[in-house]
Amino acid sequence: MSNVVNLNRFRKKKARAEKEKQAEENRVKYGRRKDDVAMEDAEAKKQGAFLDGHKKDDDEG
Repeated sequence: MSNVVNLNRFRKKKARAEKEKQAEENRVKYGRRKDDVAMEDAEAKKQGAFLDGHKKDDDEG
């Protein structure tokens, strides 16, 4: 006599493995460290301040 296989358990196990694989791909693709995000925010703020400091005033006319 052969072993009985629970197909629901097999199907759910396969689905969990596929979901974990997708999650790993997303972590690699979209994941950023906290200090990288902070550095990008600081750089954007610095560039914004630089541009604001170099604006011409059109109030003279």
